[in-house]
Amino acid sequence: MLIDAHQHVFWHWRNDADLIADMDAHGIDLAWLLTWEITPAEWEPNWIRILNPVHVRPDGTNRGVLLSDLLLASSRHPNRFILGYCPHPAIGDAPALFESAYHIHRVRVCGEWKFRMEFDDPRCIALFKKAGELKCPVVLHLDVRHLPDKQTGKPIEQKAWFGGDIQNIERALQLCPETTFIGHAPGFWRYISADAASDPEPYPKGPVKEGGEVARLLEKYPNLYADLSAGSGLGAIRRDVEHGRKFLNRFADRLLFARDYYGGELLEFVKSLQLSKDVEEKIFFCNAQKLIPEVQPHPPVLRKL
Repeated sequence: MLIDAHQHVFWHWRNDADLIADMDAHGIDLAWLLTWEITPAEWEPNWIRILNPVHVRPDGTNRGVLLSDLLLASSRHPNRFILGYCPHPAIGDAPALFESAYHIHRVRVCGEWKFRMEFDDPRCIALFKKAGELKCPVVLHLDVRHLPDKQTGKPIEQKAWFGGDIQNIERALQLCPETTFIGHAPGFWRYISADAASDPEPYPKGPVKEGGEVARLLEKYPNLYADLSAGSGLGAIRRDVEHGRKFLNRFADRLLFARDYYGGELLEFVKSLQLSKDVEEKIFFCNAQKLIPEVQPHPPVLRKL
């Protein structure tokens, strides 16, 4: 079995039928579909080509990948998707919105969290605690707020940052011990190496220096997982193949096969490492099944209004 634990729909010029065809071509049985809500203030013009034009606002910005897109795809392709949803924590009552989506639409993942605010903002913590109460994992997108200048080493603020820094993730882990978090994206995976803070590249390359923050956090916090999706996850494992092999073996209980795009690049690379069957199965589907064992209707007890 193969579960893709990080996927979107109606983006990168592909619709839901295209996604299903790609899943079938690579032997993927099930995918976690995630939302990505974008406010006008967070908008980057280069995203216009990859998102669904149905959701363009009058000002030219796009609302992103919405829950309505996921519901449409799921209705057309039953039993192929686990639904995710992450309402913007700065807009409205995000915990209440998520709980409603959990009951009404059988949402079982809080994700993708990708907003220009810090993970440990009290509004985010309230949402994370609600997700933990409902036993739904939270997928975190981290793009660090500062990178060192290539010449001077001085920290330069990045325009498109999400979440803050690795320390913000750790504080969220401490504040929400009952919530399962899944680390993702360049800002997270750069910390596989101990020299991440001094590396100016958004996607670091070359040998991994032992003692990185990702390994420390995975060791210290049992509520932290990580997905191997996109150029960030695959790149972190592939930049130093021997270290990558050891890392997958060491944290096999906490890593998720995921793509955040299309194709079989990650699958082919993991297969090339010739890991044990037990390790492969944990990464390919067992860990995902452990986090979301089933999606059964179970409406809450009715309350008097």
